[in-house]
Amino acid sequence: MKNKYSVLSVLALLGSSSAFAQSSVTLYGRVNTTVERQDVGGLKTTVVNNNSSRFGFKGVEDLGGGLKAGFELESGFQSDTGGSGALFNRQSEVNLSGRFGTVRLGNFFPASYYASADYISMHNHDTGSSSDALYYDPVWLGGLGTSNTIGYRSPNIGGFTAEAAVVLHEQPSNTGGKNGYDFAANYAIGALDLGAGYSSVNSNNQFSLRALYSFGQLTVAGYYQRNKDANQFLPTGAGTRNNLRLAAAYKIGASEFHVNVGRAGEYENVVNSEATQYTLGYNYNLSKRTKVYGYYTRVENKSGATYFTGIPGADFSSVAVGVRHNF
Repeated sequence: MKNKYSVLSVLALLGSSSAFAQSSVTLYGRVNTTVERQDVGGLKTTVVNNNSSRFGFKGVEDLGGGLKAGFELESGFQSDTGGSGALFNRQSEVNLSGRFGTVRLGNFFPASYYASADYISMHNHDTGSSSDALYYDPVWLGGLGTSNTIGYRSPNIGGFTAEAAVVLHEQPSNTGGKNGYDFAANYAIGALDLGAGYSSVNSNNQFSLRALYSFGQLTVAGYYQRNKDANQFLPTGAGTRNNLRLAAAYKIGASEFHVNVGRAGEYENVVNSEATQYTLGYNYNLSKRTKVYGYYTRVENKSGATYFTGIPGADFSSVAVGVRHNF
């Protein structure tokens, strides 16, 4: 009888091991914190600043026949205070993938953002006080947010991928609200990466194009965005606006030198709404997961612009040093 139970225990263990072999769960995250001297419209403050620190869990199960089930749960937290918002506020999705691509359900950032602004933000991952203050997404930043999303990502075909998503309004049809839509395309061939994005909700929309090219140790990149924002400034509509950003990075050994500059044009119905942002940065990689860095960033607003400060005509600048650790 004792041998019988031993055999059953071994079989159970083997079955359990087989199940574990078909699935995996990974804990990951980033702690990214700076000490900064900030200037907002002439008011200077020394602060310890969080730069989009987060932790998350992701997993995948092989269902056989090329079909896989996956999930990702990601929560942001304030590395300077230890506080946090809603649990898994950054991402909470379940997905099915196969030769047909990937179907996604839940809460996740727009693919159009990753195809443009985020892709060329090389010095600090578009986080903190040096993040791109001029990029605008009508669904994510000005409308429905990232919740209640149905998305699809195509398989990679010769370096080309496409993504599409619908952000559900989740309100009765007689309220007048509308769903949001997001589209992105990416193409990589050798040292060249190209991308395009489009998003819209109600009468707000944006379209962007991005390119990145590497010449050995030097990488140059840029994106162009044109958006129509009907609700941000005026009930009658702010009209259209052009936004352009250029970036460059030079890497030698453990050192990285970064520079980028962005220019937002005037909304056609908002006088003096132009703004310029530029950043100079230096990163030193202590390992593949840890770096120390510093930067100077500045946003210059015309009298009708409020980028980053929320105050018409007030400029913003920051001198920062920080540490980022990935796990």
